[in-house]
Amino acid sequence: DILERLAEPGSAVTLARAMELPRQRLNYHLRELEKHGLIELVEERQRGNATERIYRRTGLAYAVSTRALGPLGAAPGDVQDRFSSAYQIALASRAIDELAQLQAGADAERKRLPTLALDVDVRFASAAARNAFGEELAGAVAELVRKYHDQRAPQGRWVRVYAGVYPRPKGRDG
Repeated sequence: DILERLAEPGSAVTLARAMELPRQRLNYHLRELEKHGLIELVEERQRGNATERIYRRTGLAYAVSTRALGPLGAAPGDVQDRFSSAYQIALASRAIDELAQLQAGADAERKRLPTLALDVDVRFASAAARNAFGEELAGAVAELVRKYHDQRAPQGRWVRVYAGVYPRPKGRDG
């Protein structure tokens, strides 16, 4: 709720009033959010003997790293069932973690991070059609890997490919 409200600059005083919370409690949360880079100080204003600190959020959207969950965050190797949603969540979480680290490195070097993403909705007539699609997709990816993978390329660059299929949530087009 704090991050949502800080789409527009605000202070502990204005947030506390809007959220009906003690200003001291809000100040604690603001310091923690600032420490982790989720909000930034925009300006400081003198209000009598006190200094009012004005903050705003640093991003439009946030993803929580599985590392923040400690031992509760599953790694792909921890999940036995490769057809489970837990395995897909672990793969997607790893992708988010790795992309965030790589993007931070690219930003620090003022470089663009080369990536490719595909997103498509498919409606299957039956479970058999979905299973056949999965088999053909796996085969197509394996064929592309056989065609383009070069273990010994001196200037080669490793990339990670992740593909997942899951039911589209109701009411979510595109």
